[in-house]
Amino acid sequence: QVQLVESGGGLVQAGGSLRLSCAASRSTFGINAMGWYRQAPGKQRELVARLTSGGLTNYADSVKGRFTISRDSAKNTLYLQMNSLKPDDTAVYYCNMVTTFNTYWGQGTQVTVSS
Repeated sequence: QVQLVESGGGLVQAGGSLRLSCAASRSTFGINAMGWYRQAPGKQRELVARLTSGGLTNYADSVKGRFTISRDSAKNTLYLQMNSLKPDDTAVYYCNMVTTFNTYWGQGTQVTVSS
């Protein structure tokens, strides 16, 4: 079993920045992919950014050029640097880990961007 704990969410004005962190309870070595998803009220959960074990990244079109996903393997931590935030980025952000046999989710962290 793997525990994922997100942190770094909060309230920020439009144009501001936040960095989300996702600490994993075990080594991220051997994981197929890790990513960030978000869910706004009344909407489905959507992919924000994803990082594969091979170092490949993909981003939602809406965040390209503004968000950056990265990983510190030594700290078993995944990050999401969010710049130039917009009110449309307001959502609960979830960390995700995919292994060969399981998919894990964190509990989510709220990001609110005021106009």
